Amino acid sequence: MHSSLRELPYATAKSLRTLGKLRAEPEDFRVDEVPAYLPGGQGEHLFVHFEKRALTTRDAVERLASALGASPRDAGFAGLKDKHAVTTQWASFAGADAQAALGLVLPGIRVLAAARHGNKLRTGHLRGNRFAIRIRGAGQDPSVARTILGELARIGAPNYYGEQRFGIAERNLSRARAWVLEGGRPPRDRFERKLLFSALQSALFNRWLGQRIDDGLYERVLVGDWLRKEDSGGMFLATEVPDAERRMRDWEISPTGPMFGAKLRWAEGDAGERDRAVLAAEGIDFETLAANAKYGEGTRRAARVRPGDFHVEVEPDALLVSFELPSGAYATMVLRELLKQELDSPET
Repeated sequence: MHSSLRELPYATAKSLRTLGKLRAEPEDFRVDEVPAYLPGGQGEHLFVHFEKRALTTRDAVERLASALGASPRDAGFAGLKDKHAVTTQWASFAGADAQAALGLVLPGIRVLAAARHGNKLRTGHLRGNRFAIRIRGAGQDPSVARTILGELARIGAPNYYGEQRFGIAERNLSRARAWVLEGGRPPRDRFERKLLFSALQSALFNRWLGQRIDDGLYERVLVGDWLRKEDSGGMFLATEVPDAERRMRDWEISPTGPMFGAKLRWAEGDAGERDRAVLAAEGIDFETLAANAKYGEGTRRAARVRPGDFHVEVEPDALLVSFELPSGAYATMVLRELLKQELDSPET
């Protein structure tokens, strides 16, 4: 099995391509977290809004916690942001002082705001992320980039998992196969076991989605598909295909693909046959899923993601592309469609 994006199809025409180079400087890749809510002003947790440069989220949060005299174990953040970028996000620290936070001067970190809140900030407590990405050497013509982004706003970018999900040179995936599929010794650490099983789930999802695009079904609904409501996240089985495809075009719903596990909601009919075929092709049976349920119970992931509020600005010898994505989506999947080349996935 291969998870490499080099083997997976694009959603837009391969002939549509923006030429240029990414990440010449950290400032060329900017990520601004869009929070699900703002701190209310009272409570035992201090929410700190900060900008970081050339640091991982975990490193930045540890430095902030140390400077504030707070426990890094009790700190919270909604999501990880890329190290090789300039990013902004919120983090929470139990019992920390707002004025102390506002007065901090730390290398690579700038505190933007601080306010108290009643609960700890937890993973997933964000609406999405806003990206501003500079493509250098792209020339002055923004028309191709605008055409591709317009098409992605219409049909959605494939919601593939990025390369970082699988580790350097796909080592996490190789180790997962050796353990889960070939009967090798599992890692001792529970977190590592979950990480490796997640890599296997993600690779299978990518394969499912790639086959869907290859077979001309990316913009179609199949009887038995689990469809996700864009506004609420609720899911239902497809029975009336014409009406479902109209709602799909209107971005009311999107098809979902399997993140295989013992408690997966299996698709039915033709869609269910496709789910089972992906699993069978890799030699995985239901007993294997049940045996590893504690490392990944199974869920469904939207097949596509819509870049919102996109803009393309012309700069001297560069294009500045900006767009917003919901949480859990990879900006590199949009950039992959723009550049028609493979990219290292950011940490988000």
